[in-house]
Amino acid sequence: MPRSIPSDRRVAPGVDRLGDDVVNFYLVEEPGGLVLVDAGVPAHLDQLRAHLAGSGRSLTDIRAVLLTHGHPDHTGLAHTLQQAGADVWVHESDAAILRDGPRSALRHAKPERSVLPYLLRRPAAIATPLRLARAGAFTAPATPGVRTFGDDQRLDEVPGAPRAVALPGHTPGSTGYLFPGRGLLFTGDALVTHDGLTGHTGPTLVCGGFTHDSRAALASLDLLDHLTDATLLLPGHGEPVTGDPRTVTHRARQVGSR
Repeated sequence: MPRSIPSDRRVAPGVDRLGDDVVNFYLVEEPGGLVLVDAGVPAHLDQLRAHLAGSGRSLTDIRAVLLTHGHPDHTGLAHTLQQAGADVWVHESDAAILRDGPRSALRHAKPERSVLPYLLRRPAAIATPLRLARAGAFTAPATPGVRTFGDDQRLDEVPGAPRAVALPGHTPGSTGYLFPGRGLLFTGDALVTHDGLTGHTGPTLVCGGFTHDSRAALASLDLLDHLTDATLLLPGHGEPVTGDPRTVTHRARQVGSR
């Protein structure tokens, strides 16, 4: 199993980073209730329950789950949380992955390149998909009946009324969530600070072995440049990064798509 991130890992006031050394998901406290950004993998259920119990809460206290995209390492607890009463939100372009189950991501958001060349260059990278498989990422239940939205929509029904910002490329429905009053921008895999396949650390796009359309993903960095209300970027993989989004995306562009 991947090494867990400590359950008391608070990255900002009212924001806790959960998951492990492979994938992040985040618990956000809002006056209107709890919001989970992404949903990890099934093996994270005990971690999430324990973290909530530490403050006298349970799964039923999570009002909404905001999925940055439909890949199985970000949707593993979606069905469980939906059954507990949370609304699960995802961009309409990725909703079919939730409906058809995690393995359908290869059909609905087919990566533009094979992973084989990456594994030949860096054999240790096989550890990432193997860890995810052991954690149940590819066998989680499908999650039909999710809530959907289109491009650039404020989600007024979600505590904190975050803005959903379409950032297509990694998947067709990749989305960032901006909580403008708090300076929080959850980037999912539209911009990460660690790529498990290449081993790169620092702001970057996910490589083509795990990305549907790298050209579109690169163009989405231009959209991030305009989100100047954000002061803390919280990626799906790797460490959070502070600063002006334009500075962060500039560093990602220097790496480019691989």
